Amino acid sequence: MAVHEPRSEVAQETVVILDFGAQYSQLIARRVREEQVYSEVLPFDAPWEEIERRNPAAFILTGGPESVIAPGAPHIPEAVLASGKPILGICYGMQELARAAGGTVVPNEIREFGKTELVIDAVHAPIFEGVPGHSQAWMSHGDTVTDLPKGFVALAHTSTSAVAAMGDPERGWYGLQFHPEVGHTEQGRLVLHNFLRKVAGLKQNWAMSSFIDGAVERIKTQVGDDDAICALSGGVDSAVAATLVARAIGTNLTCVFVDHGLLREGEAEEVVATFRDVLHLNLIAVDARTRFLKALDGVVDPEEKRKIIGREFIAVFEEHARDLRNVKWLVQGTLYPDVIESKTPQSKAGAKIKTHHNVGGLPERMKLGLVEPLRLLFKDEVRALGRELGLPEPIVFRQPFPGPGLAVRVLGAITEERLAVLRRCDAIAREEIKRGADPEPWQYFAVLTPLQSVGVMGDFRTYSNMVAIRAVSSEDGMTADWSRLPYDVLQQISTRIVNEVGGVNRVVYDITSKPPATIEWE
Repeated sequence: MAVHEPRSEVAQETVVILDFGAQYSQLIARRVREEQVYSEVLPFDAPWEEIERRNPAAFILTGGPESVIAPGAPHIPEAVLASGKPILGICYGMQELARAAGGTVVPNEIREFGKTELVIDAVHAPIFEGVPGHSQAWMSHGDTVTDLPKGFVALAHTSTSAVAAMGDPERGWYGLQFHPEVGHTEQGRLVLHNFLRKVAGLKQNWAMSSFIDGAVERIKTQVGDDDAICALSGGVDSAVAATLVARAIGTNLTCVFVDHGLLREGEAEEVVATFRDVLHLNLIAVDARTRFLKALDGVVDPEEKRKIIGREFIAVFEEHARDLRNVKWLVQGTLYPDVIESKTPQSKAGAKIKTHHNVGGLPERMKLGLVEPLRLLFKDEVRALGRELGLPEPIVFRQPFPGPGLAVRVLGAITEERLAVLRRCDAIAREEIKRGADPEPWQYFAVLTPLQSVGVMGDFRTYSNMVAIRAVSSEDGMTADWSRLPYDVLQQISTRIVNEVGGVNRVVYDITSKPPATIEWE
């Protein structure tokens, strides 16, 4: 498949985040964009021409797993220092900034991990304007800065770190030993706000309304008069991507919706009605339920389920794409976290987490160019874009749903009967949680387990299925905490499921966070 890399958002100033292998690099970028300032994450060793193409207004250096004093440790490019732009170093980034500017970094006798009391020594420093003298901050480091570079002064300390923050106000270079991007740091967002506004002097330049006009023009330029095809799952990513592309090329876009029989109650009908009747997109709806269930017959292993579903989806999609003879482009709802996690080949810091894929990877023989209009957006930004485009609320705020659908929420073998049981249980759980939980959890659903247990219903002994309910609070799914649902909501879910769904006599609630568990059960 030919991949055509779209141009970046270079007309506006960008905060370039150089990633040294941090687990929080995505979170830093999101926090910057929440301040309505555009940001992009690049590997620490990205070529300067790639950095310069982003029109950098300031740099943020992320944390990382290495020690700056270890042989072969990743270092900041000289061109970044020479640019004269404001720089914020976080954790490893602060130590690297200190080292590069001529300071001394040594292993700390006592490593700092977790919440720590931060004491501000320079309350009038612009980066700490409005920050209380004492607050909680999140630390995660083993090295420490001892001798400050010329021009720098210490701004804060903790009980074990004499330099918990440093700054050179003349150059606008600052370092934070703590992580301002995480929720555990009480004043972290204010510190980032101060760096962006008071140190770097950046204004609000990032909004979805302005993004749409630019994206439409880029799509028109990229696709021209050619035809494009998009695989619709009903999720917000593919829905927003398809709607945006349709705004650019109109009826030259054809969407294919494959009903694999693994969707939630009423979902297939809702997707078809929304995209065909409300959004008026060219839509081919394919009923492939029998095909998928036959392929999954007797399969228990969840990874094998995923492979089968991916393979069959590609086959069905390819069959229908073949009928559209002039199609030259494939539209995908790739998001920025997919791009970051895929990493770029030149980066040495940070292992590849996954290669992004939205339709399982199409065969090379299809030879379609790739249109990825959302590849610079985070999920919350995609939802905001969906609202700007006028998508219905049920689509915009649709909960995250696994690509293989209910196949990974029916634990064990998949049959039409077991799917029907899960659909009804899931519908009841979602209905009661939506009605009775405040705030509404980030994601919630039912899981049909392969376990059966003894029960008593109407004086008769039963031996029936156990259903688990899962509800979590999260910002992005990277971490999640189990939701403390009201007892009366849990009771109503349990009562309704046992009374209304045949074959279920026990309901349990999952109270495990991520980590150590995952959100899904497989």
